[in-house]
Amino acid sequence: MRALFLVAFLTFSSSVLAQENPVVMIETSKGTIKIELRPDLTPITVENFLRYVDNGLYDGLIFHRVISGFMIQGGGFKVDMTQFSTYEPIKNEADTGLSNARGTISMARTGVVDSATSQFFINHADNSNLDYVSPSSYGYAAFGRVIEGMEVVDEIAGVQTGNQRGYQNVPLEPISIISVTREE
Repeated sequence: MRALFLVAFLTFSSSVLAQENPVVMIETSKGTIKIELRPDLTPITVENFLRYVDNGLYDGLIFHRVISGFMIQGGGFKVDMTQFSTYEPIKNEADTGLSNARGTISMARTGVVDSATSQFFINHADNSNLDYVSPSSYGYAAFGRVIEGMEVVDEIAGVQTGNQRGYQNVPLEPISIISVTREE
């Protein structure tokens, strides 16, 4: 009877663990940021982000755009401000109800609604102006939240920035993304 109970408990525990939201660790030159992703609400976005993570494509990039009181952006540029090749753009999932609140991670994009590829940003403030409003004001897809390391985001948001190679708000001292990995 105990063996049956143990098997049932372990089976239940395994299925509960399998349903937990994935967590990623962004190791930066300023510290580590731990992020919980929401595939239940943004499956396309999370799958896309994890494809970059699992293939090590964020490793060695930088946070290339930093605006204190707004956001920190990375995932698109190397230290020399050259871009790297990305996968195809994805559908924008900004209409899921997740808000661009302080500490959420969202996909960066161009003026084209479905143009997000690899670049992401972490909201340094509540940015509800970036949320979905309507098909004509689509917004930016939030797909997770910082669960540890918001002090690292705050530190990055406080660095000195300037212009570099035609880009604005670039940290004067590069903020490296050393690695991005799934938490085991």
